[in-house]
Amino acid sequence: MARILIAEPHPDIRTLLELVVRRLGHDPVVGGGEDFDLSDVDAAVIEPGEGVGLPIARRLRALGRPVVFTSIFPADEDALELEPAAYLVKPFALHKLESALAAALPAPIEV
Repeated sequence: MARILIAEPHPDIRTLLELVVRRLGHDPVVGGGEDFDLSDVDAAVIEPGEGVGLPIARRLRALGRPVVFTSIFPADEDALELEPAAYLVKPFALHKLESALAAALPAPIEV
């Protein structure tokens, strides 16, 4: 189970993203802010247009963590420079987010 940070400013969308993450068997972590501890986050779903979205994504990418962007705006150069695992333009089918997270996270190790 991975810990997935959700940085989404709209409460209704954030709740939907949390449900998708839980349905995939992962632990959603809601947070943000430039001082948020990212050391135990495995990946993130981020609205890059949110004030702290891109700074958080930069910190995660510096740690080698994948990010999935979800936005009402098309991708811009600043977002694409971070090499997101996916850039989904809202509204999008939820299976696209599921697929993006599955592709972004390493496969579980079977014992």
